[in-house]
Amino acid sequence: MGVFVYLPLVLPLTALPMARLAEQHLHPRSATRLLAAVGSTLALCSTLCLALLMVVGTAQLPGNPLPDGWSDPEVRAAVPYEEKAGLVAIGVLGAVLVACGGTLLRHARTRIRAARALPGATGPGATGDLALVPSPDPYAYALPAGRGRGGRIVVSTAMMDCLDARERDALVAHERAHLTGRHHRYLLVTQLAARANPFLLPLRTAVAYSTERWADEEAADAVGSRRAVATAVGKAALFSHRPPGPAVLPALAAEGPVPRRVAALLDPEPSAGLWPPASAHLALAAVTATAGTAASALSSLNATVTLVGILHAATPL
Repeated sequence: MGVFVYLPLVLPLTALPMARLAEQHLHPRSATRLLAAVGSTLALCSTLCLALLMVVGTAQLPGNPLPDGWSDPEVRAAVPYEEKAGLVAIGVLGAVLVACGGTLLRHARTRIRAARALPGATGPGATGDLALVPSPDPYAYALPAGRGRGGRIVVSTAMMDCLDARERDALVAHERAHLTGRHHRYLLVTQLAARANPFLLPLRTAVAYSTERWADEEAADAVGSRRAVATAVGKAALFSHRPPGPAVLPALAAEGPVPRRVAALLDPEPSAGLWPPASAHLALAAVTATAGTAASALSSLNATVTLVGILHAATPL
């Protein structure tokens, strides 16, 4: 396996230049999907290599529950045995699993708690997927539902009072875009990726911003006015407090620098095309990230195949 088992731990660094450039130059829908795919692939590869390091680093430790064939001198000579690396990998992999498990648990608890609070909380004017909650605090967020269900849009009456009719339509369209685009899934995937490898934190931030921009663009198409959405975003940021939910529950002003979002809405609609690249820097960053992701996947595959081959040779059927 050699150096190949270590490469996926640092190759996520190759995706960092693309994180900022993608949110600046790509359509937010394309940026979200691209960064989520790259981040999840890199995180899976780095986690797999941590597991491989744990196995090869602790294979000869007393009490290791691996086949007896590992004790054969020829097998031991063939395995890149690194006891210190294996022990470190155990701790790091344990921390990754705890962090990812905690994120999933908080996500599930928040969704359950928010869903239980909704029955009977709808006020006058609530229709379909829109739930109006009588509250003096202005907030709005999208609450995803289970598979096959669209979810709910939760808006406080105080938030509705802060906006005029056109801006209310923009707010509801924005939150509905979060639901139809399943943005919570992209956010959750990139949160888990960042927990698995801290080098991917910039991708999580970029996806949080691009999902908001994606919803902004969908809302602008729905209401037919980019300026109305820009005004709604600005007012919501001015009057709202943080909604009662984590970052995986998108809200109108919960994620992303608001001035950048407003400025983007006052500019012409971004092109949805991926080619030709919007800038030479973006093209170079995309090539670098693609090469890094491919190298990470190949390194993980090479290390896995090598270990499986050694295990098979050591424990023949």
